[in-house]
Amino acid sequence: MYERQYITFLYSFNELRDYYECHDLLEDLWLEEGREPFYQGLLQVAVSCYHLENGNIAGARKLMDLAIKKLFLYPSIWMGIDVNKLIHDGKSYLPMYLEKRAEPITIYICDQTLFQLVEQIKLP
Repeated sequence: MYERQYITFLYSFNELRDYYECHDLLEDLWLEEGREPFYQGLLQVAVSCYHLENGNIAGARKLMDLAIKKLFLYPSIWMGIDVNKLIHDGKSYLPMYLEKRAEPITIYICDQTLFQLVEQIKLP
């Protein structure tokens, strides 16, 4: 049901906060799936977070704006995640980050099967 790269992306994003790795994981899937805008939006969220960590505020803002535009194309729950929450968090992340009040963005997983698949990656 869910591609392995997608599951690993969610683990890397939510647990490891390895945004560079997230890009690599999802880029292959994005290309395999015919450049699906949903995957591109998730990629752009990860790259935005990566830019922010590295002090590239303009790049972070640009990519988050592009990501939000793509994610708006999808229902509130899509591919097992809460897209509306991700959009909301993406919009508020940069201003809160600049005020030093931001917690890292977490992609909320609402499908129990997907949640369990991501949890299995944590096991040794």
